[in-house]
Amino acid sequence: MRDVDAISSTTKPKPKPGIVTWLTSTVGRILVSLLVPVITFLVLWRGFIFLRDSDAPQVVQVLVAIVWGVGGVALLYTVSNWLVEQLPKEWVRRIQPFVFVGPALAILAWYLVIPTFRTLLMSFQNDISTRFVGLDNFIFAFSDRIMLEAFRNNLLWMIFGTGFSVGLGLLIAVLADRSRFEKIYKAIIFMPMAISFVGAGVIWKFMYTYKGEGIGVVEIGLLNAIVIALGGKPQPWLTAAPWNNFFLIVIMVWLQTGYAMVILSSAIKAIPAELLEAARVDGANEFQVFFKIMIPAIQGTLLSVITTIVIFSLKLFDIVRVMTGGNNGTNVIANEFYIQRFTYGNAGRASAIAVILLIAVIPVIIYNLRQFRERRAF
Repeated sequence: MRDVDAISSTTKPKPKPGIVTWLTSTVGRILVSLLVPVITFLVLWRGFIFLRDSDAPQVVQVLVAIVWGVGGVALLYTVSNWLVEQLPKEWVRRIQPFVFVGPALAILAWYLVIPTFRTLLMSFQNDISTRFVGLDNFIFAFSDRIMLEAFRNNLLWMIFGTGFSVGLGLLIAVLADRSRFEKIYKAIIFMPMAISFVGAGVIWKFMYTYKGEGIGVVEIGLLNAIVIALGGKPQPWLTAAPWNNFFLIVIMVWLQTGYAMVILSSAIKAIPAELLEAARVDGANEFQVFFKIMIPAIQGTLLSVITTIVIFSLKLFDIVRVMTGGNNGTNVIANEFYIQRFTYGNAGRASAIAVILLIAVIPVIIYNLRQFRERRAF
């Protein structure tokens, strides 16, 4: 009898696969995990569109948008996370991080990657992006006199601006470390970092103001006032090429020295005091301690500071735009991009200049990332 029951139990027909069985399968769970967040996002998006086109008072729209946005994002993450947890454990470990990182990556791609490819495409088109012109825009960028002047000026900013900013920052970091008023000195030198580049340009424009010579002309620029007080003649600091570029570089040094000082000071303080004392006991003077102990010990940090300020020099725009507008031989790459796009309305040439600037910055960024990974691994 038992044998008959066993045979009958083994010969029972298997239930036909239904929608519930399919949804609980691995493939079904994966598809649900992908579709439900997408549907939730579309519902949220349509809600914002409806709210934008409604005739409700603006205050009501703002309040509803905040509640809808915050609550919708929370719901999106909650639903997505719950669905992922329904998958097999090996899939949970693989997919769950992307539930939280995925939206950020999608937004990053939407606002950075897509515009980058769009700019690259426009760089091969004419001024209104209706016709393919090949490399004409890039030929213009490397042959036009004003563009070559901009490349030269950016090189000056990179060499002298970065050199003086890092050099002074390192010098102040070393000297202030031995002073009783270290915090006060560092606070004063770091203070310009709190000022925007546009604000710094306005401040220094008053410093360099030149009214010209003549009867009844009163110089209001601080620098010319000092020159006159010492018996000299007022000078047109911002129009005297090529020295006007160096007067502008002074502003960058004023802004970036504090940044270099703070970063390098923290790196110097991380050097073991026993190592420095051992070098002095062995007969090394202060110059030898500085160049043979300190510099090698902070080499990674020093290179990171240099590359960061180099990136700033390459994409410099605010100071030049506020101070001179790129006139009198002070033009830079970013300002020429602005002129081509918003003054001349030439999207093709502006895009080519932007691509050149991007290509110039990429190697520095890659080097910075490698240095960061090496220090992290160490």
